[in-house]
Amino acid sequence: MSRARTIDLTGELCPMNWVRTKLALEAMAPGDTLEVWLDAGEAATSVPRSAAAEGHAIESATPDAEGRVRVVIRKG
Repeated sequence: MSRARTIDLTGELCPMNWVRTKLALEAMAPGDTLEVWLDAGEAATSVPRSAAAEGHAIESATPDAEGRVRVVIRKG
């Protein structure tokens, strides 16, 4: 059974948003999902790219009306 976790990294500066995402993924089991809220812009591009480069699946990256992006990552 996969589990889900959510972290809100809005307002977090690069590279700390990726560092915190990576630490959260390391604490999870393969197949678990991580929902990450990021500010639109560089973070919303670099975090999914870095997660994919480490073998995780990006299930979605959806902007909202408040200028944030919801990224769902499945741990590989």
